[in-house]
Amino acid sequence: MNSIVFNNICMPVLNGCDLCAASESFFHADRVIDFNVLIYVIEGAIHVTEDNIDYTINPGEILFLKSGIRHFGTREIAKGTRWYFVHFYYSEQEELPEFLPDISSVRQYEPIKFSRKLPKKLTGLQGSRIEKMLGEMVDYFHSDDRMKGWNMNPMMHSILTEIAMCNEHEKKPSGLADKIALYLSRHFTEPFSAKVLEKEFFLSYKYMAAVFKKEKGITMQQLHISMRMNEACRLLKSTLMTIGEISEAVGYQDMLYFSRCFHNFVGISPTEYRKSIPKY
Repeated sequence: MNSIVFNNICMPVLNGCDLCAASESFFHADRVIDFNVLIYVIEGAIHVTEDNIDYTINPGEILFLKSGIRHFGTREIAKGTRWYFVHFYYSEQEELPEFLPDISSVRQYEPIKFSRKLPKKLTGLQGSRIEKMLGEMVDYFHSDDRMKGWNMNPMMHSILTEIAMCNEHEKKPSGLADKIALYLSRHFTEPFSAKVLEKEFFLSYKYMAAVFKKEKGITMQQLHISMRMNEACRLLKSTLMTIGEISEAVGYQDMLYFSRCFHNFVGISPTEYRKSIPKY
């Protein structure tokens, strides 16, 4: 599987990141590179083969390509596909770095190393904290902040930590609220329906609503709206789509109703939000 082992001692070194959009269809490059690659698809699909295993990365999915392993494309990637990529170096160090002081005599301050295998592929991330963190890192990468040379690697470390912990949690059986949240993340462009949820989970809506509110602190409808609005913000920020096109993309057929919902959620209109985005 060519997985990357991540730990809390070593810092990743960012080599570059960006938001890409395919202006024409193309095949993934055939190459062997000395850095790792994180690919997160926003729209469309990326097709790539690594070590004779074919992968398709759909919206809301992450795939890691490991350094030193040949990867290439055998299927065409469609025009209009949009994705984040992150190139980074990472040393899978087994021992504590030499620069750490010898503090073994002070037990409560002993360095504790945690290692986790990053998932080769992670799904169901639309509207997630991980997706938001990737977008924020790409925006910051293009900023003129003179301190970003110091801050980018810790930002990447935080993202990898979030991914590693997400993978760790997936090893355990998910609770009902987590299953509902995952289902909503995969269907947030569809109208919210209590009847559909009842058929999907074979439970009464009243029971599911009570469990979800208790565990998540918000209602299912609130999460559904939040996922739609976060995606709308992303599209306003990273595309030239019209307000009407974005309205349809996140599940609203009525642009005026979408604009009212957006204003209620964000505090400003979609047009004002787009104008407020810094231009680098």
